[in-house]
Amino acid sequence: MGITSRDVARLAGVSQPTVSRALRGDPRVSDETVRRVRQAAEALNYVPSEAGRSLSTRSSHRIGVLVSDLTNPFYPHLVGPLHDELEAHGYRMMLFTERSEAMGAAERLTDHSIDGLVLATSTLDSALPAELQRRELPFVYLNREGTTPADAVVVDNRLGGEQVANQLVASGHRHIGGIFGPDNTSTGRDRELGFRQALADAGIALRPAHTKHGPFEFETGRTALPELLAADPAPTALFCGNDVVAIGVLDAARRLGVQVPAELTVIGFDDIPMAAWTSFELSTVRHDLHEMARTAARLVVERVSGTYTGEPRRIVLSPRFIERQTHATPLDG
Repeated sequence: MGITSRDVARLAGVSQPTVSRALRGDPRVSDETVRRVRQAAEALNYVPSEAGRSLSTRSSHRIGVLVSDLTNPFYPHLVGPLHDELEAHGYRMMLFTERSEAMGAAERLTDHSIDGLVLATSTLDSALPAELQRRELPFVYLNREGTTPADAVVVDNRLGGEQVANQLVASGHRHIGGIFGPDNTSTGRDRELGFRQALADAGIALRPAHTKHGPFEFETGRTALPELLAADPAPTALFCGNDVVAIGVLDAARRLGVQVPAELTVIGFDDIPMAAWTSFELSTVRHDLHEMARTAARLVVERVSGTYTGEPRRIVLSPRFIERQTHATPLDG
């Protein structure tokens, strides 16, 4: 029979669970204890098995990430930095798609295959966060928030919406429209609220004929534009719930022969890398996607490891309007 963690524990003068915690870098174990355990392990040529470590500590050292459809260009820019930050802390990342939530994710997510979860696609009406909390699986909201209190890393979406409205008003636009995200998401709700409030403060109301709601997808922008342009008067500027929707609008505008920005100003949100591509040069609202993802990874690791057990934290990143080539003063301005 080979060397076991019990042998290492006996030589180091500690308990068997302490050996497992020390070898996986648990911050609750003192430096001196870690030193003794590692010396004992080296002396015995002990190599811990991942399976055995998981069973003895009830820890998989894996963090789940729940996202929406990965064909949406937004999510890959979160997944990369999440993976890198979790790996830096000694955790592996497991990726789950939105379909997992629809088919009863709670049972699978709490089967001890992961130690914690990053929720990047939560809706305000989702029952999953409350169920995760009931089952005591640590989780962190990323980008979107839910109604169940938990750590969250988000952008100031209301401020971003205000910045777009103020920019459009300052440019002379008065017939302004919006293609907003789903109103059951915190991002869709808050971006629209900030936008509407800033327009109202400027004495401009959003007409129902100038507004649409839909998923944060390319098709939402592509299909909405013809209907919005059929309004009388047609909007001269559109604020889109995210860059992907805005790119759908740009595609539809090209097909319809609508000149952007001469005839129509288009503004996005997020500043994903493709927004800056020469084919788009999209004016948008920037926030640091990588910092958002890295911060969420750190927060969930702190919850899983027990280094933070306090009240839920809400980290809010500041947005900034980025001027490119898809906005201008209106022709009648």
